[in-house]
Amino acid sequence: MRQAIFSKGLRMTGKKGSKNSTHLIKRLSKYIKPYSGRFYESLICMFFYALFNALQMFMFKPACDYIFKDNNADKIPLIVLIIILITLMKGVSEYLQNYLSSFIGQRVVMDIRNEIYTHLQKLSLDYFIKHRTGHVVARITNDVMLLQRAMVIVPQVVVKDGLAGVFLIGLMFYLKWQWALIGLTVIPVMGYALMIFARKLRKLSSETQARIADIYSYLHEKIMGISLIKAFCMEENEIKKFKNENVRLFNVVMKTMRTTSLQSPLMEGIAVVGLTFILAIGGYSVINHKVTPGTFFAFIATISSFYQHLRGFGSVNRESQDALSATERIFYVLDARSFILEAPDAIELGILKNSIVFENISFNYSRKQKILDKINIEVKKGEIVAIVGVSGSGKTTIVNLMARFYDPSEGKVIIDGIDIRKVTLKSLRMQMGMVTQETILFNDSVRNNIAYGVPEAKEEKIIEAAKIAGAHEFIMNLPDKYSTTIGDRGVMLSGGERQRIAIARAMLKEPTILILDEATSSLDSESEYQVQKALDNLMKKHTVFIITHRLSSLQQANKIVVIDKGHIACFGTHSELLKNNEIYKRLYNLQFRE
Repeated sequence: MRQAIFSKGLRMTGKKGSKNSTHLIKRLSKYIKPYSGRFYESLICMFFYALFNALQMFMFKPACDYIFKDNNADKIPLIVLIIILITLMKGVSEYLQNYLSSFIGQRVVMDIRNEIYTHLQKLSLDYFIKHRTGHVVARITNDVMLLQRAMVIVPQVVVKDGLAGVFLIGLMFYLKWQWALIGLTVIPVMGYALMIFARKLRKLSSETQARIADIYSYLHEKIMGISLIKAFCMEENEIKKFKNENVRLFNVVMKTMRTTSLQSPLMEGIAVVGLTFILAIGGYSVINHKVTPGTFFAFIATISSFYQHLRGFGSVNRESQDALSATERIFYVLDARSFILEAPDAIELGILKNSIVFENISFNYSRKQKILDKINIEVKKGEIVAIVGVSGSGKTTIVNLMARFYDPSEGKVIIDGIDIRKVTLKSLRMQMGMVTQETILFNDSVRNNIAYGVPEAKEEKIIEAAKIAGAHEFIMNLPDKYSTTIGDRGVMLSGGERQRIAIARAMLKEPTILILDEATSSLDSESEYQVQKALDNLMKKHTVFIITHRLSSLQQANKIVVIDKGHIACFGTHSELLKNNEIYKRLYNLQFRE
């Protein structure tokens, strides 16, 4: 029954796409099932609304007959009282129905929004590389909002107006069945018009929401890069680009408005034609005393109310098409599958005891671009391994494969003799602490950013990690110290301060495997010296992967791996490579030639 209601409201697309629409409606109906009780309560309220609405129209007959036909005022107070009571009951039914429909709609979209966000958290990084951030945000905001509107409005129109129409048709046939047949001839015409408008609106709705998603993406990208825009004095150019995006959205919206604006007067015009015929025929019947004035006025009120409810199907047309388009995109996200999956029989990976082995690793983002080719590295527990090379050589990709952000195209990563594809992602990644070149902080307190991976950490542990990272001193100078909110991406802090917070966060986790991807790249010389001392002490207790361009910090590395164009060019200690490897020597000389 739930599916049937949404089918009537949402499937106004004609033959084209109806199969797809039915599939979407079936999936959407499953989200309503947990709220079946409230749904049926809402249906009962809609039924009584429709009943009292018809009774309200019917009361025109005795009221008018007593006034115009019988000239009897005795029963008018009673009729007035009955009308007031009917109106009151109709209002209560409508209020309860509106509340229950809103409750169901809000709960359903809340569940869908939660499911989308949960699903996004489980998707692998490749999904977010392929899809613009603004488009992803649009799915969980704009599209869900459109769906919520339809979840409230469509059932109200389909059921409430539909039931009201059924009762009103019954009343029209009771009052004068010949007139009723004439009045109902407009329904096929209206239905055909609605079908034509639905097809047009579905296409325009998809285009409109795509343009909105483009604007979301544009705003996200430009706000994130506002400092670069200002540094290059590109404000006017960006304003011009945004205006162009806005014009594209405006043009599509206006096409939609032209369609919806035409729909309303056309539907009204069709209804007026039917009503005009009834007025003419009914007027002659009253004059010739074939029907009473009460029957005439009651029928005119009833058919007018019927046409008004019928127009409701026209007004819900756009909501339906918006909802179908939004639902299609929402399910597109929910149907996306992660390429990084746990094996059904995945095991817990124990704490690193022996070694990490990269065995014949090859990797490519696309068939045309091979990032790594036949990489073989063995790292024993407690070793410090540095991976160096020019930008784009594949250094960061190696540690990303170890963390299973991606899977290799060929080969495997083995920890203590176990292929990491056979272990749970949580047991693998919980052993790793990572400080990347791009520092990622959240709009939260300093304390919560440091404790992000260990939310249950005690205050003294947080402070200890901050001290080791060289962050405690500047934190104590912040307005609220460790409780200071640092803004989006830590905008209230300098680049070096943000990176020290990130290092403290990694230290607090006490990882078995520490990954430092340009971890000191944003620090000044003094801060780098302080943090490097802390890292030196920390690295003695961990297996460490260092990715850096600062070759001066690699003297303590047990092994330095030089990557060149996706291959291992050479490996050895700092002094060995300076003597024997031209690539490493060139990198070193470029950095220290002055």
